[in-house]
Amino acid sequence: MAHGWSHYFQNFIGIFGLTIPKAISISPFDYSPELGRLVATGSVLDVPAIVIACVITCILIVGIKESATFNTAMVAVKVVVVFFVIIVGAFYVHPSNWIPFAPYGLTGVSFFGHTLVGQTGVGGEPLGMLAGAAMIFFAYIGFDSVSTHSEEAVNPQRDVPIGIIASLLLCTGLYIAVSAILTGMVPYDQIDIHAPVADAFRQIGLPWAQFIIALGAIAGITSVLLVLMLSQPRVFLAMARDGLVPPSIFGAVHPKFRTPYKSTILTGIVVGLLAAFVPLRVLAELVNIGTLFAFMIVCAAVLIMRRIEPHAKRPFHCPLVPLVPILGIVFCAVLMFSLPAENWLRLIVWLMLGFIIYFLYGRHHSVMAQHRKRSQKPLPPPIEAN
Repeated sequence: MAHGWSHYFQNFIGIFGLTIPKAISISPFDYSPELGRLVATGSVLDVPAIVIACVITCILIVGIKESATFNTAMVAVKVVVVFFVIIVGAFYVHPSNWIPFAPYGLTGVSFFGHTLVGQTGVGGEPLGMLAGAAMIFFAYIGFDSVSTHSEEAVNPQRDVPIGIIASLLLCTGLYIAVSAILTGMVPYDQIDIHAPVADAFRQIGLPWAQFIIALGAIAGITSVLLVLMLSQPRVFLAMARDGLVPPSIFGAVHPKFRTPYKSTILTGIVVGLLAAFVPLRVLAELVNIGTLFAFMIVCAAVLIMRRIEPHAKRPFHCPLVPLVPILGIVFCAVLMFSLPAENWLRLIVWLMLGFIIYFLYGRHHSVMAQHRKRSQKPLPPPIEAN
């Protein structure tokens, strides 16, 4: 999101004839599917991405109410612009641009670099609808992050499920509408991946609309970035309470603002560095496969907990078990295998880092481990009566 914000911000200031020097405008390298390797871009780092990460971090440290007010304003601007794109863009749609409707087919499933169903790209990556769905899956991460804010909801058992499901249905409809309008306005192979909507209106001769769309895109991506960077420290806070990560860092709450400021600052640093130095394609693929794998674990956990703890209190109750968890596992697995093979290596490395942290620290310091140690201590000898 920070990487995308940088490109739309540069697109926005470009309307006024302003540019950022190339050396500080993009990541220093990019991935070339044709060559199958990383290539230098001639840049040093992406400064706008660092700036927005710092700004969001400062807003989040100040407090949840201030963050919510800022986010509400950004979302309002975003929604207005999205409807503007759909309504105005509909007058410039050429149905011929939708033929063929799925130029790479409706599949695109591979198995560790070997395409099973569908076409294969120049770099060996799978092509098709499923491959595209896997690549853009990060757009749905925000719905998952809503669940991490349960503690700050008035009535979480009611509000959180409604918030997730209602926003999921609304946003999916808007995603489909914008995609249909965009590919109808401009042939799919002529869409600028870095600032697609604004550039599409520029191509059809509506430069005045480019200003509105670029402004809305900046507001929209800012709101998404805020929600995601708000969620990660809350995850760390919950893990710190369970003893899985050091509570002195991840469980520290600011005495005045009452926010997990240390983990928020750490999150901002990591986001800024990754967005500044790692290209969009690599970031998107890494985030996608990690999120899909996490979703599979959650679905599997529902099945396991229903078996070993059937009578546990469940404030959030998954319906139609085991059907829903099984479908979740299957669909996530299909999308994971629709990503290029190198993502599996990144996932394994990322997973190994998590295992190292867990087995060296979390497993021994967790609340559950401490509880088990106390329960296994022998009882003191009974005091004999005189």
